[in-house]
Amino acid sequence: MNRATFFKHFELLADQPDAVPKMRELVLALALQGQLVPQDRKEPAPKVPEKDLGFDGADENGSTQNDENAASAKLPPNWARVRVSQICRNRSGNSKLIKGKLYDAPGEDRFQGFSASGPDVWCDDWEFEGEAVIVSAVGARCGKAFKATGKWSAIANTQIVWPSIEFVTLDFFFLMLNNEKFWKRSGAAQPFVKVRATLAKYIGLPPLAEQRRIVAKVEELMALCDELEQRQQARQDTRQRLTHAAFHHLTAAKDPAEFRRYALLVTRHSSLLFDSVPQLRQVILQLAVQGLLVHQDPNDEPASQLVKRIQLEQAQQQAEGIYKSSKPLPPIGETDKPFPLPLGWEWFRLRSLVFTLGDGLHGTPEYSEGTDCHFINGNNLVDGRIVFKPHTKTVSLDEMQKHRKLMTLNTVLVSINGTLGSVAFYNNENVVLGKSACYFNLSSLVDKHFVRLVIESPYFVNYALENATGTTIRNLGLKAMNYFPVPLPPLAEQKRIVARVEELMRLCDVLEAQLSQSRTLGAHLLESTLHHLLAA
Repeated sequence: MNRATFFKHFELLADQPDAVPKMRELVLALALQGQLVPQDRKEPAPKVPEKDLGFDGADENGSTQNDENAASAKLPPNWARVRVSQICRNRSGNSKLIKGKLYDAPGEDRFQGFSASGPDVWCDDWEFEGEAVIVSAVGARCGKAFKATGKWSAIANTQIVWPSIEFVTLDFFFLMLNNEKFWKRSGAAQPFVKVRATLAKYIGLPPLAEQRRIVAKVEELMALCDELEQRQQARQDTRQRLTHAAFHHLTAAKDPAEFRRYALLVTRHSSLLFDSVPQLRQVILQLAVQGLLVHQDPNDEPASQLVKRIQLEQAQQQAEGIYKSSKPLPPIGETDKPFPLPLGWEWFRLRSLVFTLGDGLHGTPEYSEGTDCHFINGNNLVDGRIVFKPHTKTVSLDEMQKHRKLMTLNTVLVSINGTLGSVAFYNNENVVLGKSACYFNLSSLVDKHFVRLVIESPYFVNYALENATGTTIRNLGLKAMNYFPVPLPPLAEQKRIVARVEELMRLCDVLEAQLSQSRTLGAHLLESTLHHLLAA
């Protein structure tokens, strides 16, 4: 297939997320099945002598090494069916550390060295001379190979495999071995290749001349895949820049009129949104907290009056001894206001909208098994709910009552350690809070669902990251939570915003489902097209 034909058929399919990797995988599969280049019947099948495996054909776990599918697979007439061990010899890399120093560049009398991380060192010792394939046998690069010629040193966690050059070329041998799926593997946390099991596998071996044609064809197609990957990345970069610019203009609009102008532009170029549904969700939340998602109603009670009623409610609760009074907070300065608010909205610090705000137990409670009282932290706050996970510890009823906080059905829980900003609502669960969970009891005059939108929006996430301490594990202190500036709309508008966001999020769900279906169909189409064109 020439370059023009390749791109003519694959340009539309290249937007599939795994299009290029699938192309590469299928190219290799077809190459090793004899379906990539035509056969020449004048070229006889290789006559490879039998070779004793040196073991009974079972691996370390006692399972058979005979891959029955490979042993019975149909091959071209002039191909030989052989075990890998019949066309190579192997040994493990040196278990000792490389002697001498490591160098950035080779010296005249020093030889290249290979570790499981790749051919990236130089050393004085050398293990072999000639043509071989060195394979990383352990770890993240397990199954990655390096083609070696000359004098080389291979150290621990590698396998050196020499091809029998009378039956197989180094390039074709490398094509076969440099494939993670070719190697039988084991291990989860620390994967490793099962060398004996892999070398006992059956493969199809073409004549030497056809091996060279296959390698040349694979290199040609891989070069086209490289170019397609570059085009795909360039398109993705352009789309991301356009999407970012479009969303930035929406969220940076200074008034509803400017917002409507940019919203119209985004609507005209809605294809930009198709691959950005998670980002679109974040934009919806940001627009919601900026007052750009629904129209304002001048008949609504403004937030300035709403807060006066909240203050009366707080004073009443304090007078009844339910909550303690708190110190006045400093006013919100102009520099603390990240964006302008619509008429009827006001900025208020979070502490001024709640009766109490605190975190959980700084320590470990006494655990008891088999109870329905759970010790929870920030990782138990999932999508608006408290979720008890298999590893969530339990405590006795007495221990829960000893450490429990005063919470109501208007209590909002927020993770403030590690993952910042996960939200849940308290629903009368028997829980003891850990220190990574912050809680606050909202006034009944504030919609808790609106506050959740604010906490989950990019606005709060940016605030949390700017005010958090720690590097590896981020921690947002209670002072930052108390001082957090909340953009507060009238109560009626809070409810309209929540309803509108829920509606838009359902549309995002539909869009994601459609995209998933489209990608599944695209993947099938991609595979079908590849089989048709590459095997033609």
